[in-house]
Amino acid sequence: MYFEAIARVIADRTGCDVEAVKPESTFTELGIDSLDTVELLMNLEDELGMELELDQPVVTVDDLDKFIQSKKG
Repeated sequence: MYFEAIARVIADRTGCDVEAVKPESTFTELGIDSLDTVELLMNLEDELGMELELDQPVVTVDDLDKFIQSKKG
């Protein structure tokens, strides 16, 4: 549901092609560390217009998509 927005922000952040970001991609595979994750979330908050308080581990892009869906209701 939010995959496209997540993929766009990741591509902007890492310089990779948006097509290279897959739901099963891990943040480690994409070169995103814990500091990058915080900045990624801030960018997503701006893009989606909502606050995202990460209160559970997310390993893959799909994990983050599902997390955002759970917060959006």
